[in-house]
Amino acid sequence: MKIAQHEFARRRARLMQALPAGSMALVAASSLKSRNRDSEYPFRQHSDFYYLTGFNEPDAILLLMPGRAEGEVVMFCPPRDPQMEIWTGYRAGPEGCVRDFGIDQAIDLDRVDEELPRLLDGFQRLYYSIGMDETLDTRVRGWLNTLRAQARLGSSAPVELALLDRLLHEQRLFKSDAEQALMRRASEISAQAHCQAMRACRPGLYEYQLEAEITAVCMHEGARFQAYSPIVGGGANGCILHYIENEDPLQDGDLVLIDAGCELDNYASDITRTFPVNGRFNPEQAQLYQLVLDIQDACIEAIRPGVPFNEIHDLSVRMLTEGLVKLGLLEGELEQLIEEGAYRRFYMHRVGHWLGMDVHDVGDYKVHGEWRPLEPGMVMTVEPGVYIAPHDETVPLKWRGIGIRIEDDVLVTERGYEVLTAGVPKRIADIEALMASA
Repeated sequence: MKIAQHEFARRRARLMQALPAGSMALVAASSLKSRNRDSEYPFRQHSDFYYLTGFNEPDAILLLMPGRAEGEVVMFCPPRDPQMEIWTGYRAGPEGCVRDFGIDQAIDLDRVDEELPRLLDGFQRLYYSIGMDETLDTRVRGWLNTLRAQARLGSSAPVELALLDRLLHEQRLFKSDAEQALMRRASEISAQAHCQAMRACRPGLYEYQLEAEITAVCMHEGARFQAYSPIVGGGANGCILHYIENEDPLQDGDLVLIDAGCELDNYASDITRTFPVNGRFNPEQAQLYQLVLDIQDACIEAIRPGVPFNEIHDLSVRMLTEGLVKLGLLEGELEQLIEEGAYRRFYMHRVGHWLGMDVHDVGDYKVHGEWRPLEPGMVMTVEPGVYIAPHDETVPLKWRGIGIRIEDDVLVTERGYEVLTAGVPKRIADIEALMASA
């Protein structure tokens, strides 16, 4: 399942329309990263670069140059090298970039220091992600200085550098129909994987064995990579928000929290489920779990166009604080507890984040200092949680070491919302029934 090339072309055209007159944009691809001697990490393209090109090779540079007669879309890419391709795989080369990726002009990367200053000549403003890559910043300064040195020959370097991120990331925040379909499929695959983990779980397994169940299903369905390092936290490990060691045995009577989602064609999914290792919630686990589930249900129901982003989080805070008071985990007057942030001992994160090509996706949460209203095409997570530290002596022993999070991916639609990750159960009875059926 892939995004079609005509959509990448539309994205480039839309970004160029947003650039002020006299401006051009530069976007750099990722480079290979060394893991250890003679070995690299699996290559993952920079999301901005992939969003505009669909090109999945390292070290390329994209230029968007509105109004340029010789072609508005220029790419520098590594040249073909048949001998190296025996070792590292096929490369498109400049001809392939033009033929297969809709690039107007493609140039060997070997010539970038010679050609790029010439291409900058005459543009007043250069947009790129300033400050995100020190190596790129150094190269840009070098290209500008080369051009400035030619001023007596009539060359004119850009007089202003501008940050591209806001223009491009505002565009990325709103998902097209094709993006929604891809994220829906990624969510379906991840939901299957979580269901398999529930079926496979039993006391005595190790956390990494449930991780293996998750990744195996995703890879079998064509999603080779996870969108982030899977979290499989049994017992008190579920109270560590970004626990990724995944090395401990799963104990009878504990809960296990799994936060995992695959990536499909560079688009992320993000699901968290919490369930009992032995297939049955005990009373304390069930009370806390139902509280978190009720909060999540209410927050999802509140999603619709026009609702400010922060209202969803505020709702989760109010409901959780009320619930913790009823359970005796907090004492005091509700409004004061909320104002003081008393809930933060048990709920340290926000209720959600944007989701897209990055698991914590781009896009402003505030506009002109105000929380932005939700709009159709946005995708966000809804993930309330409660985490009671195992050594917190201020709470009764029966609650300690319980960590619960429930997370789904939600698309804002014209009339409300669509839960993309609805394929994995989260009701207590449904979880217990699925685990019992294994």
